[in-house]
Amino acid sequence: MKLTSTKTIYWIGAALTSLWFGTSGICELTKNKLVWDITLQLGYPPYFIYVLGVAKLAGIVVLLIPNRLLRLKEWVFAGIFFDIIFAFFSKLIVIGLPETIDAIVAFLIVATTYLMFRRIHAVSYSIVKEESRPVYL
Repeated sequence: MKLTSTKTIYWIGAALTSLWFGTSGICELTKNKLVWDITLQLGYPPYFIYVLGVAKLAGIVVLLIPNRLLRLKEWVFAGIFFDIIFAFFSKLIVIGLPETIDAIVAFLIVATTYLMFRRIHAVSYSIVKEESRPVYL
């Protein structure tokens, strides 16, 4: 896959993720009845909904900054994956399988976006040897 295609897929995924989680974050902060009712039904406390809304909006801001804050973007992707996984299992256990479709779709979008992110910003891990230090007795 060419770099141009990879970047296009990444930015489409980042835009969709931002719309999805940005809307969700705003709904959580504005106490949207639908979002709050479902979240409370799942057993989460009200203060958690506000924290989640702020975290989502902050993460979206980081996600949309091009070629910067790459380590922080890793954390954003991790947070989004945790949100999706918790939403999936909470809905599966409390409400039922048909209500998990949104989490499955979100997972596929975010997973694809993350894979493209890794292709654009490849990381190589290497072992760094420590310099020898004097031993004091």
